[in-house]
Parts: sequence; C-alpha cells; structure tokens
Amino acid sequence: MYIEQVDRTRIPRHIAIIMDGNGRWAKAQGRERTYGHQAGAQTAHEILKAAGRLGIDYVTLYTFSTENWNRPAAEIKALMSLLMDNLVEKLFMDYEARLRVIGDRSRLAPEIQQAILDIEEKTKNNKKTCMVMALSYSSKWELTKATQDIARLVKEGRLNPDDITEQTIAQHLDTAGIPDPELMIRTGGEERISNFLLWQCAYSEFYFTKTYWPDFDEEELCHAICEYQHRQRRFGKTGEQVEEEQK
Repeated sequence: MYIEQVDRTRIPRHIAIIMDGNGRWAKAQGRERTYGHQAGAQTAHEILKAAGRLGIDYVTLYTFSTENWNRPAAEIKALMSLLMDNLVEKLFMDYEARLRVIGDRSRLAPEIQQAILDIEEKTKNNKKTCMVMALSYSSKWELTKATQDIARLVKEGRLNPDDITEQTIAQHLDTAGIPDPELMIRTGGEERISNFLLWQCAYSEFYFTKTYWPDFDEEELCHAICEYQHRQRRFGKTGEQVEEEQK
C-alpha cells in the first residue's frame, strides 16, 4: 500500500492536478460524458479530504480551461451546473478547507461569481488544505494579463522597466502568494500540460498515470507522492552538489 510508504516528513506543499479522463471513463461504461464529470466531481471531494489527512497545503485542480469554452454548448451548460452544485460552503467547512479560484471570472455567470466570492470569504480562516480551482483559466491568458498589468505600471511611471524581475511577474499572476507546485499530476494517460501553470511548473516534478480521473483515489495520490519522494530535485545543480548540501 502506497499510503503506508509515504514519508510524512517530505510531503509536497503544493500539488497541481490535471483531472483528465472523465469523458472516456463514462464512454467505457456506456454513459454520457456528463456522468463522467459528475463522478469526477466526487473524486475531487475525496482528493481534497485525502490532502487534508496528508497535510498538503495546496491542491490546484484544472477545473475548466479557457479552451473548454469551445466545447459543445450543452456540455458547457452541464459543467457550469455541476460547478454550481459543488460550490457549497458545507463541503469546504466539513474538510476544514479553503477555496481560492484563479482564472478569468468575468466569463462565468454572475451567480457562479458570487458563490465563489462567498465561499472564499467564509473559508479563508480554515486551517487545512486550500483547494485552488483553475476556472476559465489558461497560462497564456494569465501571462498576457500579468504583462498588461505590468505594462500599465510602466506607462503610469510607477515601475521602471529595468526593475522588472521574476518576482514582479510572479506577483502579478493569479497564483500570487501561492508556492509553486512541487508535483504536477495528470490522469487519463495523456502526457502534456495543456496550457496549465506554465510559469509555476518550471521546476515541478511530473507524474502521468493512465488512470482516469473518476478512478483516481487516495492510494493513487500516495503512489504519485512516493514517486516524487524518490526523485532528486536539482534545480540546475549537479546531483553531487545536491547530495553535498543534504549532508
């Protein structure tokens, strides 16, 4: 059991997850795609609960990308309805979790925007895992927006171009104040990151699994963490340098 093998002293603070495979999971069972999304929502609840038990500070879920707006209207409507059903304060309070949403909220329905604001406010003092939901999000959108914000500061004379640093850019991203993910997980068998946290995952470890998201559970999560814990994170240094620093 991977749950028993996890080193609780080396848990990643932040895990990002691309929740892929809902539609294919449903199709394999002869059901509609929306059935897979409903099952996937329940998996998200279980992973949030598991993250709290493991002591993971942040779990970022790629919930709905800017590209997903190009899906059939009926599927988008079903996804938004499912999202609204799961934006329930009790779910987060039961897990002592916080909610934070990143992405272009302006494209979401007003009632969804309000529900997000309400839950973010009501859960802000909870002590366990922060669930970061990437909604109407893509890295290219995020980096474009950050660039526009910084350009305005320069135009207004409030920022010298020569003073722009990596920190400046990070502070203008939607994830400002959140540590970069140490581990990125993608379910469903695909091996790409699909315009998700491109800046933040510059040095993340990647874990790809063929398991569809509705079947991803705490044991699978612990398998990914164990894989992460057996890797040497060098950040551009040699393995020998890292080993010397760890002595």
